[in-house]
Amino acid sequence: MKTIAGLPDGYTVRSPEPTDAEALFDMLAAYNKAVVGFADTTLEEVAYCIDRPGFDRSTDGWLVLAADGRPAGYATTLGIGDRQLINIEVASQDPEVAAWLVDRTMQRAREMGRERGHAEVTVDAFVYRADESLRAQLSDHDFTTGTTYHRMRIDHTGPAATPDGPAGVVVRRGAFDEAARRAAHEAINECFRGQFGWVETPREEWLEAHEGLPIFEWSQLTLLEVDGRAVAVRVCNDGYVETENCGHIGMLGVVEEFRGRGLAKFLLRDAFALDAATGRAGTILHVDTNNPTPALGLYLSVGMNATVVFDGWRRVVPVTWLPGRMPR
Repeated sequence: MKTIAGLPDGYTVRSPEPTDAEALFDMLAAYNKAVVGFADTTLEEVAYCIDRPGFDRSTDGWLVLAADGRPAGYATTLGIGDRQLINIEVASQDPEVAAWLVDRTMQRAREMGRERGHAEVTVDAFVYRADESLRAQLSDHDFTTGTTYHRMRIDHTGPAATPDGPAGVVVRRGAFDEAARRAAHEAINECFRGQFGWVETPREEWLEAHEGLPIFEWSQLTLLEVDGRAVAVRVCNDGYVETENCGHIGMLGVVEEFRGRGLAKFLLRDAFALDAATGRAGTILHVDTNNPTPALGLYLSVGMNATVVFDGWRRVVPVTWLPGRMPR
């Protein structure tokens, strides 16, 4: 029988509040530095995640405090779509605290599944390859690795050549009206359907998420159209401007029947040119190495290199159990 791990003596837990952002940033930055050597987050990002759309911090976030009141651990459980796919995040340098947080996020994941009437839920966690402690925690909870992500980067030491637009393709820069945003949402779902961790989000939720994201503007969304149909999409943001002075391609996809025509390569080189022209030191993106398209090879071919490796861990769990018994 599985029992929930206990917190060390003197530790307390409560929901995070917006006023916790600075102290929580300090804890997460120290945690990341211990694992990968740099903070890999910003105060703005931490503040946004505490109060982001679709996240109820009162039920789905846990801030563990040491006896001196400083954060010692943090975790979230974030339901995606109809909550049949759930992402958990756990961060603590104390193994006992981390164990408690993993147990608590899994318990909440099951609760989310029951609330939506599911028989089971899929739980994902995205973890630095170098984070041996958290990897061990997930393995102990019967997670297995489902895929691997590489953070790719190209450096800009001077102007980058602006590529010619593909023949017969219209480049639409910015999604400033309802029609463009609707086309972008439909194209994104078509491009990424079936990939690891992808769930189609209702349009209103998708719009709300982008409207509330402080590092994104609609001018950073680019569509490629053929005969009036959106067949490729690129969504950039400022997620790495503060930490690395780099542009960030948050999403890049091509509709299946239009792959192999150089559209993705055009969107990459176009982003490089735009970033270099605005004085960015480089451009960053993340790639799923198990992507059904040969994406990793594409990024390597245009001069990008891997800088950080993550693993996507996954477990499918039932959401019901007999009274008095806690499933693993």
